[in-house]
Amino acid sequence: MLQAEQPDVLLLDVGLPDGSGMDLCPKIKLRYPTVNILMLTSYAEYSIISHVLNNGASGYILKNAMPEEIIEGILVVAAGKRFLCDEVDVLLKKGEKNRIDLTRRERELLRLITEGYTNMEIAEKMCLGYETIRSYRKNLNLKLDAHNTADLTKKALNKKLL
Repeated sequence: MLQAEQPDVLLLDVGLPDGSGMDLCPKIKLRYPTVNILMLTSYAEYSIISHVLNNGASGYILKNAMPEEIIEGILVVAAGKRFLCDEVDVLLKKGEKNRIDLTRRERELLRLITEGYTNMEIAEKMCLGYETIRSYRKNLNLKLDAHNTADLTKKALNKKLL
């Protein structure tokens, strides 16, 4: 539909029947940079909101918002500005205080750890030395205040870092 008609504002949900609006958002912005994307969804999680806003969405509204707020969001995003419904704005401000920033390498390491790979196997997969992996893992444990692999995995899942 976007090839035929390019709207000023595209309402997009995070949860789609055949995929994820989170994954679709940056692809749309890459192919149709003039289309402003307004996420209209029921997902009220810091990691999801920050992810889509960092990957091309111009706004984020929860489905339980008042109709007037949804209309305002559409108008603001159509004007090329960012819009967050009140609940999301509060959530983002609260979440920034508790946010954990991981590097690309740390995210990759975390994924491999939770998949059960040993440090040696991870070193091979990431094309890094064993001691480098130990150092990355130590930093990851410090950032998440984790004491062992199970604790690291639990905290990563709770903070939706995977």
